Amino acid sequence: MNLNHPIVLFDGVCNFCNASVQFIIKHDSNAIFRFASLQSKLAMDIIREVGLEENKVNSVVLVYKNKVYIQSDAALNIVKMLSGIWPVFYLLIIIPKPVRDFFYNVIARNRYRWFGKKDQCMVPPPELKYRFLD
Repeated sequence: MNLNHPIVLFDGVCNFCNASVQFIIKHDSNAIFRFASLQSKLAMDIIREVGLEENKVNSVVLVYKNKVYIQSDAALNIVKMLSGIWPVFYLLIIIPKPVRDFFYNVIARNRYRWFGKKDQCMVPPPELKYRFLD
């Protein structure tokens, strides 16, 4: 597994998660991020390898430089690496983690109801296929 790139594990059937991946791709001018859907064998292998409990992972995970970020920590560390104005949102890290994660979890729990769900994981277009690990 190439851990030189930040790897974003995401819910491949969630419309909000897929839109988030598209947002990351659009604002990742150096194409550093790699992606794998949580539904893939590769993502499950990564989750086991980094020591997360499989049944506790249900939304975004960021794996980078031998560190694992989940919930709001994952989202904030992703925006920190984006191009443009987006890294300024990393300043939200000053909000206590329990408060950040509370709001993160409200969105995560309701993401299918609010944003919908696909029947299958998205298929990346050919020009982006190299960024998807599964």
